[in-house]
Amino acid sequence: MRVQIDGELDSIGDRVGQLSPVSLAYLGDAVYELYIRARYLWPPKRIADYHDRVVARVRAEQQAEDLARLEPYLTDSERDILRRGRNAATGKPRRLSTHTYRQATGMETLIGYLYLQDPARLQDLLEKLEL
Repeated sequence: MRVQIDGELDSIGDRVGQLSPVSLAYLGDAVYELYIRARYLWPPKRIADYHDRVVARVRAEQQAEDLARLEPYLTDSERDILRRGRNAATGKPRRLSTHTYRQATGMETLIGYLYLQDPARLQDLLEKLEL
């Protein structure tokens, strides 16, 4: 992906290292939800049914489970990004354990990173979830 930055065409992939894990998690959350929404469009349903299925799938608890299913397929560098995301998760979540929250944040960080750096790899990993 290329964007205009300060009047010059720049590759986002070249600038990924400048982003914090929290920024990558922010992006990864949106990318993951969009992926889930697109996967759940078939068979056609009412909007409320789509919403219920998507919300159930993008919850932190489900993301932590999905991460556990993906971990055997991760490379060492992907595990490093995941670790950075888990370590960046601060604060005390209200409705779930800190461990689950950190796992979900780590997954979102990895998704955000791969979306910018290697979309084909991201697609490969997400397809392993067999939604």
